[in-house]
Order: sequence, then C-alpha cells, then structure tokens
Amino acid sequence: MNIKLLFLALCLIMTSVVFAQNNTSKPDKKKHKKSGKVIFKDSLDGKFDVSNFLMTAKGFVPVPQIITEPALGHIGLMFTPVFIHPNKYQEKGKYIPPNITAGFVGYTANNTWGVGALRMASLPKYGLKYKVGLAHGNINMDFYREVPVLGEQKFAFNFKTIGVFASLMKEIGNSDVFVGLDYLFLKSDLTPEFDFTNPPDFIKEKDLDHNLSSVGIEAEYDKRDNVFTPNTGWHIITNYRFNANWTGSDYDYQNFSLAIFKFLQFKENWISGFRLETTMQFGEAPFYMEPSISLRGVPMRRYQGNKIYTAETEQRYDVTKRWSLVGFGGLAKATRDNLSFNDADLIYNYGTGFRYLIARKFKLRVGLDVAWSNNDFGYYVVFGSAWNNRN
Repeated sequence: MNIKLLFLALCLIMTSVVFAQNNTSKPDKKKHKKSGKVIFKDSLDGKFDVSNFLMTAKGFVPVPQIITEPALGHIGLMFTPVFIHPNKYQEKGKYIPPNITAGFVGYTANNTWGVGALRMASLPKYGLKYKVGLAHGNINMDFYREVPVLGEQKFAFNFKTIGVFASLMKEIGNSDVFVGLDYLFLKSDLTPEFDFTNPPDFIKEKDLDHNLSSVGIEAEYDKRDNVFTPNTGWHIITNYRFNANWTGSDYDYQNFSLAIFKFLQFKENWISGFRLETTMQFGEAPFYMEPSISLRGVPMRRYQGNKIYTAETEQRYDVTKRWSLVGFGGLAKATRDNLSFNDADLIYNYGTGFRYLIARKFKLRVGLDVAWSNNDFGYYVVFGSAWNNRN
C-alpha cells in the first residue's frame, strides 16, 4: 500500500519470528542435554512450545514458512534463517529488543522467487533504531483494469527487481514515539505476459524499465503489550514519501499513509482488535506502485486507486491457554481522481481461523486463516498478528 510494497512483497511474512520479548527466566541447560525433546516442551504445561528453543538457539533460528498469497500462485515455500543477538545495552524496567539479522529465499507455484537479507537493530543509549535490507526477485503478478465494452480484464506481468531499503528513527524523549527518515531504491524491468498490439492505456513506455528512488519521513507510536500477538495497546504508524528528480527517481509522486491499530482485552480470553488505515498518492507513479486494498481474501493489487480507505476488526477467543478461534471482517474502498468515494465499489472480506500459542514466553501465536471477499478466496498461514504483514 506504499512505496515499500514491492520490496516487502519479496519478504512477505519474513519478519514473523524475529522480535523476542524480555524474559528473565533461563532454560535448564542440564535438562536440554539429557533429553532433546525437553527444548520443545513448555515448562508449565508440558505442551509443544518453542520458547526454550528460541532462547537457546545461540542466535540462529531456522524459520520455514508457507506462502499462501493468491496473487503469487496460492502456494509456495520460504526459508528464513534468523540470527538473534541480545542488545548489549539494557535498561531496567524497559524492554530493549534484540538485534536481528535475517536472510530469506523463497519460491511459489507461479514461478515467483526471491532472495534477500534484512538487518534490524537499535542503539538504545542514543534512542536510535534502524533497518537495512536488500532483495532481488523475479515476480509474476496479475493486475486488473476496467476495459471499455469488455469490463474488468486481467493483465499478467513479470517483474525483475532489485531493491535496497534503509530506515533510521530517533525516539523523542522517553515517549515511545519515534521519528525519522527512510530510503528505498528499486531497479525494475517489467515484461507483459499477454498478447497486445498496442499497450493498454495504463502502461507507459518507461514503466517497462525504470528506477524508483524515494525518501520518506516517518513516525511511529507503539504501546502494544506484545509485538507478536497483542492483547492490549495502541500502534500508530504514519509516513510521507517523495519520489522526484532530486531523489534520483524516474517518477515524480508522493505517498501519504496513516494506520491506527487498537487492541482491547474485554475478558481474559476475549481480545478485540480494530484497524483503520488510509493511503493517498499524489502525482504520477508506475501502475504497479499505485496503492491497493490490503485485506485477507483479496489478492494483492486487485483493487488499486489514488486513495485507499480500510476498516477491519479481528476477534480472538482463547478456548484454552494454547488454542484460540479467530473471526474477522473488513470494508475498504479504492478511489481515483475521476471516481468519488460514493461511486467506488465497496470491497469486503470475512473469514475465520485458529491460533496456537507456539511460544508462550514470547506470547507468539501461529495459525491458519481462510477468507472470502467479493470475488476471491484465500488462505493464510499467520505468524503473530495478520496485520503485521498487511503491506
């Protein structure tokens, strides 16, 4: 939904198992030596749990994942080795996240593949946190446009892309509010995978071979009780990004986005999540970078526009300490300069799923969702909150 989308599409749900929570308890190393199975059992209930494994993996966590995005062929595999190192700087009474270095390699059923690496770290003594990433991929994706007489038509494209991303943010006082800058560079070569005599109106010649170079101003407020599967708290993210000659881009446009998430625990076993999000684009961007609706059950890039409005809720009911049921639903609209909000199609989604508390000490829940929308169906393997991967 913003300029990082193509870069992050390569990563997909890579960042699911990377931010560990503080925990003062230490695993019993003697038990681990006696029995290899103990490391995968919880010390309280004896159930399958990977908390001790994550804590005693000496900084390396192998993360195999299933890619289920409909726009990328519905099925694929990704392997992400994650190196986790505790931050040397610790402050009493305050959670200091570990420094993370991760790589990934993935392949999907529609011959999309990608490789890359990401570094996420902080310098708490100076109130700084940063991200640096790079990726290379071969992406096959369909886009939809209204064609006179024929109605909505599908257009398939192949993208060969190299991307570099960097972000640096500074905390304001001790407020949990961070502000900073980010930068993204994308080198893309596009090949239409359909027959045509003249290119469709939405494709321009320079769209087929170009550079994108954006500079962004960003701010974040995060008071969630857990970065994986929150039960309470606020998470607010906003940014404004520029593509222009002075940034080194072949295009001149800007993107603004604002996302607000609220989590409430009405009862011990009933958690409600609410999401409000909008994205606006100004200027002329390549067609594939136009904002699009991001809801489970809706393929990536299916509904695009200059402005996107989204509202969604997710309700989780913990049947037991380990197992949960999830229900969710949302509404969204994609408008253009020549299409008002009232005239835009109302896109909806609804679905259900389950979660399993796979790492109690990190409060990490994983599971599977199935979702329906106006015209599509999708299923998703979820690590933590599904909203962590909405982009």
